[in-house]
Amino acid sequence: MPFYHTLGQLPHKRHIQFRKPNGELYREQVMGLEGFSGMQSISYHHYDPTRLLHAEKLADMRPEFADFGPLRHRHFVTMDFPAGGDMVSGRRVFLGNNDVLIGVSRPTESMSYFYRNGQAYEMFFVHDGEGTLRSNLGNLDFGPGDYVIIPYNVTWQVVLKGDNHRFLTVESPTPILTPKRYRNDFGQLLEHAPFCERDFRTPQALETIDELGEFEVRVKARDELHRHILDHHPLDVVGWDGYLYPFAFNIADFEPITGRVHQPPPVHQTWEGHNYVVCSFVPRLFDYHPLAIPAPYNHANVQSDEVLYYVEGDFMSRKGIHRGSFTLHPSGLPHGPHPGTVEASIGKERTEELAVMIDTFRPLQVTVQSQEFEDPNYATSWVAKH
Repeated sequence: MPFYHTLGQLPHKRHIQFRKPNGELYREQVMGLEGFSGMQSISYHHYDPTRLLHAEKLADMRPEFADFGPLRHRHFVTMDFPAGGDMVSGRRVFLGNNDVLIGVSRPTESMSYFYRNGQAYEMFFVHDGEGTLRSNLGNLDFGPGDYVIIPYNVTWQVVLKGDNHRFLTVESPTPILTPKRYRNDFGQLLEHAPFCERDFRTPQALETIDELGEFEVRVKARDELHRHILDHHPLDVVGWDGYLYPFAFNIADFEPITGRVHQPPPVHQTWEGHNYVVCSFVPRLFDYHPLAIPAPYNHANVQSDEVLYYVEGDFMSRKGIHRGSFTLHPSGLPHGPHPGTVEASIGKERTEELAVMIDTFRPLQVTVQSQEFEDPNYATSWVAKH
């Protein structure tokens, strides 16, 4: 994953003449990674994508990190995170380092412009709501439980449907891929993988708009946001093919791996990037050894910070956790189940919990914007209260 995909009209070979019905040439664009040696897609446009009327810088986008005291476990309560803005403008970063930025967005309006991230992959997990990702490589509908992944340089816009939208957001300067151990030498997902190619949704409807005028595309690059005004609609592609395109995967299609005794976090892994992984905790049967303890054992995050985003259900090893909570368990400290949860888990046959975990292999920093949402009592919540 990803695999070869194609939409629309294409010439027989790359880099040859491809003409419109009126005899004019379509404009070819190669979009690729790693200096033309990585994944790429080739698209064909009504207009040159370089036709720019105006450019201006809008804002600095580098997160503001702060020191909020001694090393400790943290809990951020985001259910009351203020709604507003669109998918991009309403996003706030809570945690980050040079490998990944993790945040929340609760948009109340569709995007009136198009957006392109020139420095990172985008991933958003749809906690609540539904909508459509419109892009120059086709449209993709999304709903609750979807991971939506958008590679660098794709031009896109989110159109919301209905009310009450909530997203977990991730930005990554490296590609977001399925784990290598689940793929063979040809990239095909193996039989022991917790998902297969049939579970991934690709753009199926190519929206081609041949229109001149003034159209806004906001571009993030070099930790800055810029406004570009094109003289043509950015969705002017008549066809494309390749490996670089948006796609979606629903967390309900993740098939949990279980065992006789408690399984370690890597069995839940869904995605990987440079120096971090993303895992999906889904409803599953518990361990079936007659003396099994379903609750996780105490463990130290050696060389890893652990972030858990709680989606639905009763997370059996935690107390005081709410829908939309973030917890951060930093490297250098042990953590584990809250008092009483180990005993309470014994004899239970299954869990209905749903959560997304992000483990980073370099320390995460906390942003200034996250401070007002922190639960100050979480760090001492492992001490049994009598």
